[in-house]
Order: sequence, then C-alpha cells, then structure tokens
Amino acid sequence: MSQTAFLFPGQGAQHVGMGKLLVEKSAAAKALFQQANDILGFDLTQLCFEGPQSELDKTNVSQPALFVASLAALEVLKAESPEVVAGCTHTAGLSLGEYTALVFAGALGFEDGLRVVRARGVAMQAAAEATPSGMVSILMLDREKVSELCQAASEAGPIQPANYLCPGNIVVSGVKPACARIMELAEAAGGKVVPLAVAGAFHTNIMKPADEQLAAALAGVKLVSPRIPVVSNVDARPHADPEEIRALLVQQVLNPVRWEDSVRYLLEGGVETFYEVGPGKVLKGLMKRIDRKKEVISVNDTP
Repeated sequence: MSQTAFLFPGQGAQHVGMGKLLVEKSAAAKALFQQANDILGFDLTQLCFEGPQSELDKTNVSQPALFVASLAALEVLKAESPEVVAGCTHTAGLSLGEYTALVFAGALGFEDGLRVVRARGVAMQAAAEATPSGMVSILMLDREKVSELCQAASEAGPIQPANYLCPGNIVVSGVKPACARIMELAEAAGGKVVPLAVAGAFHTNIMKPADEQLAAALAGVKLVSPRIPVVSNVDARPHADPEEIRALLVQQVLNPVRWEDSVRYLLEGGVETFYEVGPGKVLKGLMKRIDRKKEVISVNDTP
C-alpha cells in the first residue's frame, strides 16, 4: 500500500496575504483564524492578510501565524480531498511545523497548541533580543566541512550547525561576530552564504532560557499518543510516548533540526507521496535536493 506524508513548514515561510484565499474558500479555515484571534487576544487574521511584513516576521507573531495558516490549509484539503487526508500515514514539520504536525496527528489540541506556540515564540524572541545573534545558510559545503568552519569561527564567539536541511544546505546559528567570521570562511572554502532574516540564533544554547519557559508552557497542556507517526526534529524518529514528545519539544529549542535525516527516515519507511501543507514551497525545494524523484504536492494559499 502506498504511503503518504504531510509536511508542515516552519518559520521563514510567512508572507503577507497568507491564509486569505483559504478563508475565502473554507468556513472551517475562517473559523480557525477567528478562534486564534480570541485565544491570542490580538488580530492575527489582519496581520496575516495585511501585514506589515516587518510585524509578521517577528518570532512571537510568525510562529502562531504559520501554525494557524498551515492548519487552515489542512481544512481546505479536508474539504476538497478528504480521501487524501484520511490516507495520510506519516507526518513531520520543520521546527515550529512539528507542533502543526502534532495537532494534525491528534497528539495536541488546537487551542493548547496555539498557546504553546505563542509562548515559544515570545520566549525565543526574548532570548534573541538578549544576545545579538543570527543565522546563516551555508550552501555547497558538506556537514563535515561546515562543522570544521564552525570550530574555526568560534574564536569570535559561540556558533554551531542549527538546521541540517538537505545536502549542501546547512544553516548555522551564532553570535553576530561569529556569523560574520563564518561567512568569510565559507566563501573562502568555495561555499555560498545567505544571512537569514531571523531574530536570533535558534536551535542553539543562545536560546536559553527559552527552553525552560517552553517547558513551563508545555507542562500545562495535554499530550496523547499520535494516531500516526510524527517524526521528531531532534532525533529524526517518531515517538508514541506523550512524555517523550514533551521532552523532545523542549530539547528542540536548543538542538539542531535534522530535517534531511527526518525526510530520509520517511523515504526509507516507504513513503512515496508528500504534501507540503501550509505557506510557501520551502520543503518542496529541499526535497529536490534530497530525492529528486519524489513529488511534493503543495497545499497552500497560492491561486
């Protein structure tokens, strides 16, 4: 039997206008946005539909915004292709997207998920503001070389791999001077560098004490075993025990995202068809570098 996986995007996929077409198509999607406004206490709908982009890009806004917009896309897919949703056998999400995947898999409720995602975004934004730091995408170099460059650049301050996205695309996180240094080193080694428009050095120890604040938020929510496997970013494996899932979500804040390994786990498990559910086509682009033969169907708000 053919296996299908739903993939949910993470921070960076947000854009002004996201979700608007979904709400026009689906009463269920509209209801999700309205519910989110009430839970959050601010007009998330207006920020998603009208921006400004600078506000939408703030970590404490973009995380709940992507969470809601991705689940709104899921509602449209449920209405248009219920058999596809019913037939999904696995799921995963990039960083923040793991929370969306857990809601889809029934492990976490929408309201609890939104409250935790909001707390996560607030905590990570505060940690980023406490230490001037950033993230840099390094292209065309392998893992071993990027680790070596991090060692060399660490003379300027803490820096480490943060996202193993796909072959030849590894994101590093560190303090500003170390980011500047690794850009020089990577270009000298034949790589290309792209500084990312993010608030700080996500998925490193620079995010402390965001992990403790997230742990406190997660302690107050109910988690149950997912009805389908949800692949963790931390170890690229699924987990059924709710307490294991809770602990891994906390660890995720300070640990590298193993996206390439997560996708390879799904491929090795026999997944043939992938759906990217939510804004953008970042995950589709990464799949082309991991396995060109696999199709990724986009379910988003693009006409």
